[in-house]
Amino acid sequence: MTSAKEKHAIQAEFNSRMDEDELLNCMRCGFCLPSCPTYVESGFKESHSPRGRIALMKAVVDGVIEPDEDVERTLDLCLGCRACEPVCPSGVKYGHLLEEARDIINQNKKHSLPVRALRKTVFEGLFPHQNRMRMMTNFLGIYQRSGLQRAVHHTGLLRMLPESMASMERVLPKVPTMREMKNRPSHLPSLDTQKKRVAFFSGCLMDTMFLKTNDATMKLLQHAGCEIVIPTSQNCCGALHGHSGEKNRGKELAKQNIAAFEDLEVDYIITNAGGCGAFLVDYDHLLKDDPEWAERALTFKKKIKDMSAILVELKFHEKNLSVRPQRVTYQDSCHLRNVQGTFLQPRMLLQAVIGADFYEMKDADRCCGSAGIYNIVESEMSMQILDHKMEKVAESEATTIVTANPGCLLQMKLGIEREGLTPVLRAVHIADFLLEGLEGHSQENK
Repeated sequence: MTSAKEKHAIQAEFNSRMDEDELLNCMRCGFCLPSCPTYVESGFKESHSPRGRIALMKAVVDGVIEPDEDVERTLDLCLGCRACEPVCPSGVKYGHLLEEARDIINQNKKHSLPVRALRKTVFEGLFPHQNRMRMMTNFLGIYQRSGLQRAVHHTGLLRMLPESMASMERVLPKVPTMREMKNRPSHLPSLDTQKKRVAFFSGCLMDTMFLKTNDATMKLLQHAGCEIVIPTSQNCCGALHGHSGEKNRGKELAKQNIAAFEDLEVDYIITNAGGCGAFLVDYDHLLKDDPEWAERALTFKKKIKDMSAILVELKFHEKNLSVRPQRVTYQDSCHLRNVQGTFLQPRMLLQAVIGADFYEMKDADRCCGSAGIYNIVESEMSMQILDHKMEKVAESEATTIVTANPGCLLQMKLGIEREGLTPVLRAVHIADFLLEGLEGHSQENK
């Protein structure tokens, strides 16, 4: 329960921090409504739409309503997919408003002791420290490789967990060893005629749990003609912090990353995770009020490019790529599409692979329900959205789902597991799929 004191503090900060011009930019036209998953899944409840949430934010600013639990609940239920932004005729930056509102509420509300301890552990103790991320991943690896995972499955202990959590445990990737995680390159030469010098944003989860996908990405870049620099002082992008009401910690991570990359003299900074890339290109907004960092953040932003975009730019799709015959569909990463505006390039790459019968899935641009940790904290809505996504997958008759974000990848694997389709359907990151195509062609030529 939010106390009167907490409501007063939240109200005051809404008045001082919320961008009223941006709130007023919303014309209430409703163009955003069909694009909003929570509006559709909630039975067209206005308060669960972007327009409705903006109206609630404005009402709090104007003192018409109190920032109570109902306001907090509707903001928490938002996926933050930002599908409303590309369709908004006024160009409202809804994502910025949402993050600011969540941060105000979180910073002025006293959480219970267990919640405070969990948030401190995750946001301060884990994600900003890559060594600790490696240790956590190593524990998972021991669980997977020691036989303990098989024993847990055999005894049925997973039945004690919620269904979605038990299914998620089964679809986690086989993680690398500690030695593999520590033995990371800082520089890689081009394996073709050099065309670009780039830096690679390796991320936190991507360079631990999804390390093999990072390796695949860098190999593709090398074959496309890129010399690659991987700064060792880079850190977590801060997206989880920014989306969860921890903006100050997100700003600290942003400054670390800007400093890590700004003197490298590279053409681009390459990302392979849609969620990370979207937060990186928002660094200029995150630090806009900081005189020391605002211009540096803008310079950083201008160099961010998704791996699919640079591969198309360097004509990688014109190489001979081949895979075993399969029907392929693509699930957009919301943030890659809606924030970075990258959606044609992944399709161009997939359509160029011999053996891949590409089929455009209906509503491929609709959120899958992953949204960072949303599928954990808002499991019911997430699974409802995922069930509808799997209906579209079934209609596509695909045997391979390709996506471009680790959260989306796990969510699609979860959907496959829930539907019992593991023997006939797989989900794969686009970097891993393209590497299959590159190596498949090499095998054919041997």
